[in-house]
Amino acid sequence: MAFAYCPQCAKPLQPRLDLGVTRNACPDDACGYTHWDNPTPVVAAVVEHEGHIILARNKAWAAPFYALITGFLEKTDPSPEEAIAREVQEELSLQATGVNFIGHYRFERMNQIIIAYHVPAEGSIVLGDELADYKRIEPARARYWPAATGLALRDWLVAQGHEPQALEIPRL
Repeated sequence: MAFAYCPQCAKPLQPRLDLGVTRNACPDDACGYTHWDNPTPVVAAVVEHEGHIILARNKAWAAPFYALITGFLEKTDPSPEEAIAREVQEELSLQATGVNFIGHYRFERMNQIIIAYHVPAEGSIVLGDELADYKRIEPARARYWPAATGLALRDWLVAQGHEPQALEIPRL
């Protein structure tokens, strides 16, 4: 979230070059506030259930887009690994049987850093409140979207010996 006004003294923030990066800052030297606009950490899971990848569609998304299970890393989460296991349980009612790091990815449009994991899981799928639908995909048939969590899916598929193809996403 970009601030327009200083949260300390309410003066309008102005762009200022700071260590080679332009940041919004308070023009009052006595205040000295700088808005760093750091990315928000988000965890993501390539959920593997009964030999398939589970992709889900959030209720807020237009059909037909499906993606990985994701959630914010909360300050009460002991670790990113425990956070993604929690998200898989909350959103799909599945129990993680493992949590394996895939990589981290920038999602610039939302100013997020995605920390992605492969999460084998067991149990019966019951969708949480945020999800509208899910689908099961055989890993050999999976395609990835060329951004953020889609790149995590691609990297996991490649590590499993697959040669995934990118989806063509229309520009809105």
